[in-house]
Amino acid sequence: MARRFDIRAQPGFATIAMITFFLLYLPIVTLVAYAFNAGNSIAVWEGFSLRWFVSAANNDVVQQAALRSLIIAVFAATISTTVATMAALATTRTRPYRGLTFKYAFINQPLMVPEIVTAVALLIVFSRIKVWTGYSGLGYLIAAHTAFCIPFAYLPIRARLEGMDLTLERAAADLYATPWMTFRRITLPILRPGIVAGFMLAFVISLDDVVITEFVKSGGQDTLPTYMLGQLRRIVTPEINAIATVFLALSVAIVTAFFFLNRKKA
Repeated sequence: MARRFDIRAQPGFATIAMITFFLLYLPIVTLVAYAFNAGNSIAVWEGFSLRWFVSAANNDVVQQAALRSLIIAVFAATISTTVATMAALATTRTRPYRGLTFKYAFINQPLMVPEIVTAVALLIVFSRIKVWTGYSGLGYLIAAHTAFCIPFAYLPIRARLEGMDLTLERAAADLYATPWMTFRRITLPILRPGIVAGFMLAFVISLDDVVITEFVKSGGQDTLPTYMLGQLRRIVTPEINAIATVFLALSVAIVTAFFFLNRKKA
């Protein structure tokens, strides 16, 4: 009987994997370490200190950018998750028909098109709308982030729906429950982990976005990532490391929660 092929059993696999992870995470570890540097350098260690975290927390520009990032991310994640939930229900709770695959591809279009292309397209469209309406608020950033985050929220919600047993929904229909009552009492509670996972994924994608934000934002609308990019063009201090470390911790916490919510239960 032929042995089943297993890449993990190949000679040198563990060594190559360890080297790959080491090279991948070494820059991140270095960034986090120098966030606690007492000196002004990001290359010379001068002792342990929390001064740069305190400096970032007391920086009014950082506070405003962080608040703006959170507002945009919350609104974008909420809207995109709502739209993604409706789209997932429409593409899974139906019989297969011609054009369904096209709709699936259309919903996931932002994942396939380079982000810079989406950013330039949004810049052109929103620039004309700004001229016509005179409005230049955060609505454009929220709309742009929402459009980009929809497929990220859609995928875990759709996956959850496809893995759901339809027995309870059919039983509710047999007991004369209306479609809305079935959704509210049966589908939504079972779907909730997928919705929460989609929301968190959309939230972290919006919070970390740089390219689309840089193209769409108006003057004085820096988010935390674009603020960091601007600082890197001027002067680099461990304050940027401290902000990046907080960003990293928040992203890891959200992704970890997403993993535990989205994993299959026995």
